[in-house]
Amino acid sequence: MPREPMPRWVPRAIALFWGGLLLALALRAVFERIASFLVLVLVSVFLAFALEPAVNALQRRRWRRGAATIVLLLAVFSGLALLVTAIGTLVATQARDLVDNRTAYVEETVSFLNDSFGTTIDAERWNDAIDDPDGTVQSFFDRQQGRVLRLSMSALGGTLQIVTILLFTFYLAADGPRLRRTICSRLPPDRQRVVLQIWGLAIDKTGGYIYSRLLLAAVSSVVHWLAFQVIGTSYPVVLGLWVGVVSQFLPVVGTYLSGALPVLLAFLDSPVKALAVIVVIVVYQQFENFLLAPRLTARTLEIHPAVAFGSAIAGGALLGPVGALLALPVAAMAHGIVGEWGHRHELVIDPLFDTLPPQHRRRPE
Repeated sequence: MPREPMPRWVPRAIALFWGGLLLALALRAVFERIASFLVLVLVSVFLAFALEPAVNALQRRRWRRGAATIVLLLAVFSGLALLVTAIGTLVATQARDLVDNRTAYVEETVSFLNDSFGTTIDAERWNDAIDDPDGTVQSFFDRQQGRVLRLSMSALGGTLQIVTILLFTFYLAADGPRLRRTICSRLPPDRQRVVLQIWGLAIDKTGGYIYSRLLLAAVSSVVHWLAFQVIGTSYPVVLGLWVGVVSQFLPVVGTYLSGALPVLLAFLDSPVKALAVIVVIVVYQQFENFLLAPRLTARTLEIHPAVAFGSAIAGGALLGPVGALLALPVAAMAHGIVGEWGHRHELVIDPLFDTLPPQHRRRPE
């Protein structure tokens, strides 16, 4: 019995399958090599979105876009550099003081624990363990010394990445109108309107979210500075700025990380001061969450805490720490676009829409 000829589509399907597989593997290899570069571009895009409202405002005051963008970028970079330098100097100074006066710190801490909780910890034993050249503590410090070169190289790489982000941000913000003209010139008029509407919403929502965070950070910094000044902690201005900035721009865990440093430094001075710092941070956080933040973000964009938490986790899973930092601006932009897009219908009357207790619900007429 003669064999039936192979259908004509089979060789083509085999070739398409293997060609598609090879193309997918090639694209995967290319993506792995340029993934870090794409992250830098993504950061630059959101920085440009955040800066463009301020650049437009300066342009309306007869500033040139390039000069306005440079001034704003220098202001942001200088502020961050000063904060990082101040915090780094503070941590280095306190770490050196802790090493030089470790015996006194151990004795004071052990005395506080024994007097407060009735423990019988031997301070001399702990000091001997710390000073032991073959002990765990000294071994830890010896290992850290070997990492100085790697940290220096990482700092150099981070500096180059920051310069790259600043350059991309400058070109995206300064040449924003030209970039939009170039893109829209390839589209029909109806598509141009859609692209420009989405682009405008992205700029408004991202910029509004960033500026509301800056305002909250300023208020938080001033309040914590005054509180730390009253408590008597060291470096109240620097610690106030640290708490204000980190708590607002580092999602989910920012409040806890920002509060850890002043609590630790206050504890080295006095456990009572550390407790007072904890109380101040917790009380202010409640005040901000329930009274201050809703009022300040009412004109920009308020993100539900569950959305913020979920977006931060998703961003961290996708891009690591950078993704966690960008998650909230991305969520703000997406939330704003979805909220402004489409037609809204009138809600039906149903008790599930009402958040009041049953006795306070308004009955339908």
